[in-house]
Amino acid sequence: MASIAIMRNPGDEAVMRSTSAEVPCPEQARTWVLVATILGSSVAFIDSTVVNVALPAIQANFHATVVDVQWVIESYGLFLGALILVGGSLGDLFGRRLIFVTGIAIFAVASAVCGAAVNIHQLVIARSVQGVGAALLVPGSLAIISASFNEKSRGGVCSSSIFRSR
Repeated sequence: MASIAIMRNPGDEAVMRSTSAEVPCPEQARTWVLVATILGSSVAFIDSTVVNVALPAIQANFHATVVDVQWVIESYGLFLGALILVGGSLGDLFGRRLIFVTGIAIFAVASAVCGAAVNIHQLVIARSVQGVGAALLVPGSLAIISASFNEKSRGGVCSSSIFRSR
């Protein structure tokens, strides 16, 4: 007789509501959680546009065509866009922190490979792998922030006296 594995659906509201509403991280760690997640997702988003600055140098050093350079730009966005929902689902299934850290590691290794690329094809492949890493870390960063801060403590800056109407 075959056993059937019962898996929870990612984003299932009953599953989310059945867990404790307490904030899992202590007050001292919240700042570091916020810094780490913002830096991780910021690097992923900055990387999607920063390569545009280096395009003339890439084209000259690798003797690349316009199509080659276009692939350097688009390969990152293609994999990020195609796999971002998968990254969120994997975070629900295996743990947000694990998938976030895995995404950071993949992104960092792929960034080093981009820097060491000796031809345009290696650069395109490394940029694609960067997109995979970004697809894992971006949804994880947002989920970690929402899990680490309760509803009352979110938006603390907006509730300060600077932004209150008089």
